[in-house]
Amino acid sequence: MSQTLREARNYEEVAEKAIGEKERPAFHLSARTGWMNDPNGFSYYGGKYHIFYQYHPYDCHWGPMHWGHAVSDDLLHWEYLPAALAPDESYDRNGCFSGSALTLPDGRHLLMYTGVVRRQQQNGGYQETQTQCLAVGDGTDYEKYENNPVITAADLPQGCSAEDFRDPKMWRTADGSYRCVVGNRPADGTGQILLFSSPDGFAWKYEKVLAYNGGRFGRMWECPDFFPLGKDWVLLTSPQDMLPSGFEYHNGNGTLCLIGDFEEETGTFTQRWDQAVDYGIDFYAPQTIQAPDGRRIMIGWMQNWDTCDFRTQNLSWFGQLSLPRELSIENGRLYQRPVRELEMLRHDRVEYKGVSVSGDCKLDRIKGRTVELELSIGPEADTDLYRKFAVRFAQNEQFWTSLSFHPGDSILKIDRKFSGSRRAIIHQRRSLVNSKDGRLHLRIILDRFSVEVFVNDGEQALTAIVYTPQEADGISFYADGKVRMDLVKYDLGPRA
Repeated sequence: MSQTLREARNYEEVAEKAIGEKERPAFHLSARTGWMNDPNGFSYYGGKYHIFYQYHPYDCHWGPMHWGHAVSDDLLHWEYLPAALAPDESYDRNGCFSGSALTLPDGRHLLMYTGVVRRQQQNGGYQETQTQCLAVGDGTDYEKYENNPVITAADLPQGCSAEDFRDPKMWRTADGSYRCVVGNRPADGTGQILLFSSPDGFAWKYEKVLAYNGGRFGRMWECPDFFPLGKDWVLLTSPQDMLPSGFEYHNGNGTLCLIGDFEEETGTFTQRWDQAVDYGIDFYAPQTIQAPDGRRIMIGWMQNWDTCDFRTQNLSWFGQLSLPRELSIENGRLYQRPVRELEMLRHDRVEYKGVSVSGDCKLDRIKGRTVELELSIGPEADTDLYRKFAVRFAQNEQFWTSLSFHPGDSILKIDRKFSGSRRAIIHQRRSLVNSKDGRLHLRIILDRFSVEVFVNDGEQALTAIVYTPQEADGISFYADGKVRMDLVKYDLGPRA
């Protein structure tokens, strides 16, 4: 073990003790200490789910990337393990960037990650080189491969950038060989996903461009994932510097899902549909796993790069991961639902049926910051369409975050401008949702510092972080017009 990794492990073990249990999310994974971004190495190994993450233990801001590490039996209760990787070799001295993990036939855990080296140029600037590297371990300790890096600029076709070449996602094929996809920037500066193959997971060769951006969706494509889902294949990636396209894609760094067909013999992916992965404010770099029971489960970084300097509380950690979500393809769309394990956290059920909402409305026992709400709304009279419906949460006399729906144009909006921020960051996002005659189904998950909304049983998802003080735990409803609402509320987590 290098001195760099040993120091990181010693530091995080001490620093973690200064963070109280209620200063963290109740059932979302947050940084053990310091900074967290992309999920890495999402895998099932040794009878547990493993998640690694981009990690700077020494500061709540981005810095030299390590790999943090945690394990879980149920995807909701996470146990921190010692940091797995540190930037301690000549080929990764400026960072161990994102990557993936799988189990080798001999039982070892194989990690594949991007090593980063930054060199000063004669003009005083810096040029970065990114290569793909391996480490092998037992689920706790990992040793970097003696022949690293295993994929370099020498393996790339002409015109491919060695500076934007990162985030390998591996999988094992039915014949026992291996494939991986890597994000890359071609000569036109947009983005593409490259496909590589290996007979054993250690010796890799370039195959082809799996998918090419061509300026359609932002620029550089990061954090790819590629997997079968039912009869279809799904390519997930996170484009940088997107321009908005109606209500489907928003400005900045976003998420992209391409659904299509994959001919494995030729490595040819043919796209049929595209969509955003998440329509809220804070979701990026998703990664998936095929669980032992066959479910395809996705988890993402619950943050966006344009709001990383937003702080309203003096926390010793920054960054958290989303709820793990079960994926399916329905009617040509990617559907997402919270993992079914979440139902095990439910208690103290409260139900209201046929509530008439007109103006402001509060209901007895409907409050909390670690709760699940399930709402079905529609007009009270079929001939009288309401103009607006809203639910406010994390609410007191001064603060709240709202989710509002306008049936006239079928727009759902998440809005946190009154959540306590004093900065002009992104506070609102709008999504076009499917609604007939003003009817809509919403599932809202609150966990201390976040909200995740699932629309129409998973047809769309909207995610946002919420740093409102925890004592703001009110929940209320509002209608311009008359709304008929059915509501079920659960508290989530340990009983008080």
